[in-house]
Amino acid sequence: MVKGKIALVTGASSGIGRATARALARHGARVALTGRQLSALEEEAGRIAASGGEAFAIAGDLKNEEMRKRIVEETVAHFGGLDILVNAAGTIANGTIENTTLADWRTMFELNLEAVFSLMQLAVPHLEKNKGSVVNVSSVTGIRAFPNVLAYCVSKAGVDQLTRCAALELAPRGIRVNAVDPGVVVTNLHRRGGMGEEKYQGFLEHSRTTHPLGRVGQTEDIADAIVFLASDQAGWITGVSLPIDGGRHQTCAR
Repeated sequence: MVKGKIALVTGASSGIGRATARALARHGARVALTGRQLSALEEEAGRIAASGGEAFAIAGDLKNEEMRKRIVEETVAHFGGLDILVNAAGTIANGTIENTTLADWRTMFELNLEAVFSLMQLAVPHLEKNKGSVVNVSSVTGIRAFPNVLAYCVSKAGVDQLTRCAALELAPRGIRVNAVDPGVVVTNLHRRGGMGEEKYQGFLEHSRTTHPLGRVGQTEDIADAIVFLASDQAGWITGVSLPIDGGRHQTCAR
């Protein structure tokens, strides 16, 4: 599917990003892993290498513009090009229209939307050479409204619209741009957003009832779809935001 291709995956030290890096490597891609924790990235790169794959770790904060440039430049320098960009890094926090501060709003958008835009922009010249593709990790909250996660919802809606606009603009240059919109997936996202362990376990249990297929997602559910969208098998697909959410986006409050 992606054998021999060069991929850059953000948020690759955990969650969906890590699962995607593993899946890409398993299918024969060479993978650059980026995130903030170098030790975790190097451990993951070692695990991929031990399984016969090829991986390269680059640590850095994606909210830093110069760091984003360095990540793309070092990936291209290390592997000799770029075929696939997967924007999987993201953050979440609670907040309503009344209590979300401008600082919290800006922090959410810096990582969830601005970094995605910037990395896509930096990657375009390299992706064009190889008729490459981008897959952005959005969320069901980009499709449907949910209370108390205002900035997160709006940032993910922005990712979906960025995906569609960029797909149209880059299609003449042979670059495909798609997104996946996960429902609740078992990762550290909510814990890092401030949710305690007991509350998180209750959230997962409740989420079984809000997803029509009766379970929450696993990272592999999302990673497998990302690999498909990035691969030549999806060569006539662009501008799609694919819900992978057990049917959650189909539901209404009741």
